[in-house]
Amino acid sequence: MLKDFISLLDYTHQDLVQILDRADVLRTLWKQNQMPPALSNHQIGLWFLGQGFRNRLAFEIGARAMGGQVAYIPGDLGVQEPLEDIGYYLENWFMLLVVRAARHEDLVYLAKHTRIPVINARTNFSHPCEIMGDLQFIRRHRGSLDGLQVVFVGEVSNLGMSWFEAAVRFPIQVIQVAPEKFLANPSVMAELNGQAMGSISCTTDLASIIANADLVYTDCWPKPNDNITKEQIRALFLPYQITENYLSQLKTNSLFLPCPPVTRGEEVSAEAMRSALYQNYAAKEYLLHSQNAIMEMVAAKS
Repeated sequence: MLKDFISLLDYTHQDLVQILDRADVLRTLWKQNQMPPALSNHQIGLWFLGQGFRNRLAFEIGARAMGGQVAYIPGDLGVQEPLEDIGYYLENWFMLLVVRAARHEDLVYLAKHTRIPVINARTNFSHPCEIMGDLQFIRRHRGSLDGLQVVFVGEVSNLGMSWFEAAVRFPIQVIQVAPEKFLANPSVMAELNGQAMGSISCTTDLASIIANADLVYTDCWPKPNDNITKEQIRALFLPYQITENYLSQLKTNSLFLPCPPVTRGEEVSAEAMRSALYQNYAAKEYLLHSQNAIMEMVAAKS
């Protein structure tokens, strides 16, 4: 039995559906102020890289609502102390770790070198909790995830990878749209498609596919580095900016969920953010409930 929640691929379709079903129940209980004490007598360590607040606060609020005792772990994973030691110290005091790490391999190493459950709250490779929250919201909006067509606009970021993994475990179609040099590796796509319930593909032609999208999902533009300047990134990605014109081509029940933090004038236009299809504020409520269901599940195994 798996003790951790690191990747969507670690779980079956039915496992993930059960998490979403439980998240729906927990949402109802939250609104009734009747949260179950599933984390009572559990000490939960939150170890978060960076300044992001949505997942962090949702984990903290949810853990406390289910009776957990929460403490923040200072520093960054694998920086202040050797990785091979950290997990064994932490299991003396905690029953569950929620970790946001710079390097995915560090998180995997930590999970393998501690006996307590570890939840992936984001790494450079994947962001499964974020996508589970989005899937819960989308399912509630549509009634079903079956046949969902996702247009993911951006490079293969941690969000993009978790959407690919979602297409492996759910009957959904995920199409990545980006400039040629930022498209997914064909061998990675072939490997994922070989085991997928849904399908994964990529294209450089946003105009040809957007009208069929049930969901348009964006991530921020790549950061400049030694190989590409900010100006070059803008020239490549500006044609893929989601504008009011693109959103006007969508069906009336489609969704526009640009992942926060959103940069108006880059991946989205300011006008697009005023569209009735933009539903981020409502969608991110579901981070709380899906993350609660994940914590409850792994805690039950510890």
